[in-house]
Amino acid sequence: MVLWHEDAYTRTDENGDPLSFERYKQREGEQHGGRWSFMSKSDAQIYSVTGVGFFLDSYDLFIINLVNPIWTYEYWGGLQGKTPHYPPLLRGLVNSSANIGNIFGQLTFGLLGDIFGRRYVYGNELIIGTIGLILVISLPNSIPTAKLKMIWVFCWRILLGIGIGGDYPMSASIMAERSHLKRRGQMLGWIFSNQGWGNLAGSIVTLIILACFTTALNQDSKYGQLDGVWRLQMGVALIPALATLWPRLHMPEGKKYLESRELNTPRRPDSTRSRFSCTSNHKPRRSSMELIVSDGRDLQAKVNAARAEIEAHGRHANVDIFFTYFSEWRHLKILLGTMSCWFLLDVAFFGTNLNQSVILEAIGYSTGGNQYDKLKRNAIGNLIIAVAGYVPGYFFTIFFIEKLGRRWIQIQGFLICALLFAVIAGGYEHMGTAGKFVCLALTQFFFNFGPNSTTFIIPAEIFPTRVRGFAHGTSAAAGKLGAILSALLFNYLSSPDKIGLANVLWIFFACNLLGAGLTWWLVPETRWKDADVWDYEDWFETHVLQRRG
Repeated sequence: MVLWHEDAYTRTDENGDPLSFERYKQREGEQHGGRWSFMSKSDAQIYSVTGVGFFLDSYDLFIINLVNPIWTYEYWGGLQGKTPHYPPLLRGLVNSSANIGNIFGQLTFGLLGDIFGRRYVYGNELIIGTIGLILVISLPNSIPTAKLKMIWVFCWRILLGIGIGGDYPMSASIMAERSHLKRRGQMLGWIFSNQGWGNLAGSIVTLIILACFTTALNQDSKYGQLDGVWRLQMGVALIPALATLWPRLHMPEGKKYLESRELNTPRRPDSTRSRFSCTSNHKPRRSSMELIVSDGRDLQAKVNAARAEIEAHGRHANVDIFFTYFSEWRHLKILLGTMSCWFLLDVAFFGTNLNQSVILEAIGYSTGGNQYDKLKRNAIGNLIIAVAGYVPGYFFTIFFIEKLGRRWIQIQGFLICALLFAVIAGGYEHMGTAGKFVCLALTQFFFNFGPNSTTFIIPAEIFPTRVRGFAHGTSAAAGKLGAILSALLFNYLSSPDKIGLANVLWIFFACNLLGAGLTWWLVPETRWKDADVWDYEDWFETHVLQRRG
């Protein structure tokens, strides 16, 4: 049974007694297994449930990258002995379909999660994604043309994307609201690292399935059986999705979310009667202030009653709070920063990863005597990049994030990726296949030990609980707009009769350079800071102190 343990700061402790922020910070490690324990049992349980959505996101991203060559051969002339031609714009549209769905899922589930509660919506996004995946792999062979087949895939991959997109703000919010302040960045990094495992699993699954079909494909040349290969490649993702559905649907509402509801009304809530001191670094004009909280045990009774009410009936909240909160420039500036950095990252990140097979072929790596050899070598190339660059980058972020901070990791990642893209693009005509391959692997490493991890982590930390889901979903949706733009235009622009692959890589260089600058200007550091403490101070000053004055 999953224990939905809560280590995040709340205004009362587990016994219902008032808890100051300073006292909370001093309790680091009391609820964990010692200095060298990288994850407690409760952390591991939450990680195993919340990380599945990111595994599916990455698995789908990279499986479509490995499935595309099969669709090109199977549906676009290869089986008929012709030179396969998958129209670039249609290919880009199919590649971007899940990202289109992501936008709707991120905005919708983020908003609903803030209004009705995490418990009310969590698990439903996984159901939607599972249904979408089942419909994709159920593509009827009776559909007469390749174009109509791809339209079927496009439509149901949008549904899959809605489910995956909804997982971004929900899993990020749940982890941020249950993790200890000084381990929060690591735990968010852990769940996001499932993207790395999804990437790795995609390559391994492909190699295993191709090995099972060796006789039919490599010896008997029965390439019609590729139809079964791609369905198995994609369908494997159903196993972890179904395995974690039940614990998601039975998650209790978090105490941090329940406390945040009190700030959605301008009146003084019932739970604000006695005082304690709390230190915040949010405003330099004052190092500490008196915050108002309830008598601890009285508040705990109210929290328990609210928990029962929200689980039984759901809850409506004041939607105007989002417009009110982001009407202030200091809040809106941060949101614009997280949105723009995620957008610029995903132009380059998804442009590279959705088309990694295309890039490997263009640099001369994916070659072979027949179609089976090409598919196998393509899968091996993706596997090497995953093992050498993609996966290790996440774990460097997990190890260093509480030491170096989020902002530093994001800036250095942007700058090094920009440098690597410049090296590949500038030396494209003279650099050998091995050199390009190494640069590509290093780029994947610094994407993940850099902005691909931190653009996810920072929005989960910098915004308070009452708007966290919507703000994180909005930031992620901006990123997916960049991914869609790149997916639609990459194959079109990289063709030799347009600007070519080298010039597309120069565009990626510019995106990374701009991302570093915007991070420096707009994005603050979030290490060891609690946005709910800032939010409560602001609420207290506005609705209590000013009224007394």
